[in-house]
Amino acid sequence: MTQCIVIQVGQAGNQIGYQFWDLALREHTHMRKQSLMCASTTEDSFGSFFHFDDTEHLRKWHGIHRISCKARAILIDMEEGVISQLLRGPIRDVFDSRQLITDVSGSGNNWAVGHKEYGLKYKENINNLLRKEAEKCDFLQCFFILHSMGGGTGSGMGTSVLSNLSEEFPSVQRFVVPVYPSREDDVVISPYNAALATHQLSRFADCVLPVENQALINICNQVSKALPRNAYSTGQTPTNISHLKQESVFTSSLGVLAKHCKEKPFDQMNNIVANLLLNVTSFSRFPGSLNMDLNELVVNLVPYPQLHFLVSSFAPINALASGEILLRGIDNMFTEAFSPYHYLLETNPKSGLYLACALMLRGQGQIYDIRRNLNRLTHGFNFVPWNMDRWKIGLCAIPPIGHPYSLVTLTNNTCFQQNLLRMKSRFLKLYKCKAHLHHFLKVDGMESEDFETSLSCLSTLIEDYQSLDKSTANAALFTQPRLKLFV
Repeated sequence: MTQCIVIQVGQAGNQIGYQFWDLALREHTHMRKQSLMCASTTEDSFGSFFHFDDTEHLRKWHGIHRISCKARAILIDMEEGVISQLLRGPIRDVFDSRQLITDVSGSGNNWAVGHKEYGLKYKENINNLLRKEAEKCDFLQCFFILHSMGGGTGSGMGTSVLSNLSEEFPSVQRFVVPVYPSREDDVVISPYNAALATHQLSRFADCVLPVENQALINICNQVSKALPRNAYSTGQTPTNISHLKQESVFTSSLGVLAKHCKEKPFDQMNNIVANLLLNVTSFSRFPGSLNMDLNELVVNLVPYPQLHFLVSSFAPINALASGEILLRGIDNMFTEAFSPYHYLLETNPKSGLYLACALMLRGQGQIYDIRRNLNRLTHGFNFVPWNMDRWKIGLCAIPPIGHPYSLVTLTNNTCFQQNLLRMKSRFLKLYKCKAHLHHFLKVDGMESEDFETSLSCLSTLIEDYQSLDKSTANAALFTQPRLKLFV
């Protein structure tokens, strides 16, 4: 059985990671109680993301004891507040206190402080923790790095850890789940942070599953509209707890409801990202008739090394969130998964060129369900002509708790250039005026060339996507079907 290590960096990364571990524990506990898998399979699947402190607990394991099991995780933040809260939470015993790195002053929302200053200061400590955690693995398959792109610690320290991994573990795949800031972000220098961090992602990551805050806000608003009208009172949290499922996409493990979407629902938004990660990793944690290795995603979905940004969506979001929104069948779930508002980026892949796409179906679905829906939904999809094996399909036998099935789509699509163009535009608005550069340049090791290099990287990525669009359009002109002669 392979193992994965999750590295949580900054406020957003640690909050998303906390929700992921909470959800993963609930799934494994539920599977064990329902006897959906044999004991040996359950132990193997549990060991992909968790380990026990001693062999005695592993040998006598009859369930999941949160005191004895530990998450394969490293928690990093340059402020103590968030990690301190996590260590006081209901699953605090899952985290190993020896696998934490914190500071007190923070990074001041500055990529240079997080990457150049703290990255160098804690490099050796982080590498030691990585080696110790890797030594606990029988076969280390990949790293997952969770962080934001708008703050200082997440964008700076997160990408510093990523570059360290490329040096220390060059043969182990590096998956990154970065959260990009929304258009109305309150950090004025977030365009700099996002661009500088994206340059690092393009260099050192093997696969990136980008998420945008604006897309998460849109999803929350759509779910709110789908709820019964009396589910919320004006400006208040939900007044009827039955409208939102406890332990669902939008609630914590204690059933405490997050704030209304209009009030910056960070808990709800973090839970959506955690659910995405939960479903993507389900194929490593549970058996299936057509299982999908995480490393297969890179092989099948990344034809060019720098174009490794995948657009993700999953369904059913509404039915997972509310007890009063019914799941209307597997075909409707496929329709939802390919609808614009289910994507975790503010984009629409139907407007771009598909390089490859993965479908990850959990639960009671079968391969013929996938084939039927692909024939029904994908007639207008524009794929590159040279990729004949366009779809990577995975079937996991274990459904999400309380539902018969769920679906995740991961798409390598040229539509991501639209997100890069918006990022570049926001970057240039500041950079043309040389605004706020002094906050970065006063940090040791930070040079003005770093900004030029990051800008060049964004331009190169955009040009690469655009060249694919143009080359495919030109090829289509010369691949018209020939006239058929009937004798």
